[in-house]
Amino acid sequence: MKLCQLFIFSAVLPLAITANSFSKAQQAEAYEAPRTEYGQPDLQGVWNFSSNTPMQRNRRFGEQEFLSAEEVAEERARVEAAAAAAEAAAAILVVDPDAPEEGDNPGGYNDFWFESAGIGDLVRTSHIVYPKDGRIPDAVEGAQRQYGGLGPDIPGTRPVRYVVGGIAKDGYEDRGLSERCIVGFNSGPPFVPSLYNNNVQIFQSKDTAVIMTEMIHDARIVRLGDKPALTDDIRMWSGDSRGWWEGDSLVVETKNFNGLRQTFSSTGSNLDMVLTERFTRTAYDTVDYEFTIDDPSTFTDRITAVVPMTKVAGQIYEYACHEGNYGMTNILRGQRAEERMAAAEASE
Repeated sequence: MKLCQLFIFSAVLPLAITANSFSKAQQAEAYEAPRTEYGQPDLQGVWNFSSNTPMQRNRRFGEQEFLSAEEVAEERARVEAAAAAAEAAAAILVVDPDAPEEGDNPGGYNDFWFESAGIGDLVRTSHIVYPKDGRIPDAVEGAQRQYGGLGPDIPGTRPVRYVVGGIAKDGYEDRGLSERCIVGFNSGPPFVPSLYNNNVQIFQSKDTAVIMTEMIHDARIVRLGDKPALTDDIRMWSGDSRGWWEGDSLVVETKNFNGLRQTFSSTGSNLDMVLTERFTRTAYDTVDYEFTIDDPSTFTDRITAVVPMTKVAGQIYEYACHEGNYGMTNILRGQRAEERMAAAEASE
């Protein structure tokens, strides 16, 4: 299969709406999840939350939660036309080995692994479902903002709360949390679809659930039932999670974040954030994952989003980030080399 054909397939797959979409939705409501030996709904297994649905809704959709069949057809045609144009351009591309390089950014080494297509036939206009316009609410006056990315460093101050990019290269403290192998850029909580490694594995016992992320292999232990919460002075990167069952839904409430991460979308310090997640198995191969962020020190309203998870017939292997983090060493080493060259040029 040609690369562009593969792109068409992966991009169009989540845009397919079948005639029985609504009947499938009705079947999901009637679905009875299998039970563990403890009589609890069985959520165990590996689940993928890849998606090319935007987290925040385009304003043109207003409060429209799902695309219509006509809109899906239009989007499919647009994607196919773009892929065809890319294939045509590649067919006549002549690579000149002596041509000068354009810009200083070589691009990402790992583009090959990007997985941004979800699976499903009910196409949302956004993952955010509340506020009803699918938009992130206004930030509270004075709420912190930090922006990162794969491009040049963005000047700022420590601590760096975003996950990708950095503010400088004077030391590892200037780099984002994922570059430091502390928090994965999609590992949450909450789980937000990103470029790759959008996998999570759930384990269950009678009084505990363990939610293990593929990205930087964090294992979050959720104590079930009436368990005492941690005192306010104990703070953690992934917070303190307590869970309970509401019908067939596992509800997980997480507090006691350490304030060294953003609350959501480049905004806030999550010190006061309360995160409520709901995991509901609606089919053999589907878990509906819903999360609500409530942080009155960051946003003027709460945020609720729905992200479908699809069962994976495979395993999660260790993401040995710290053990293989030669990128951090080379980032700092490269900066020191540039400084030495600049000093040598200045002394000439």
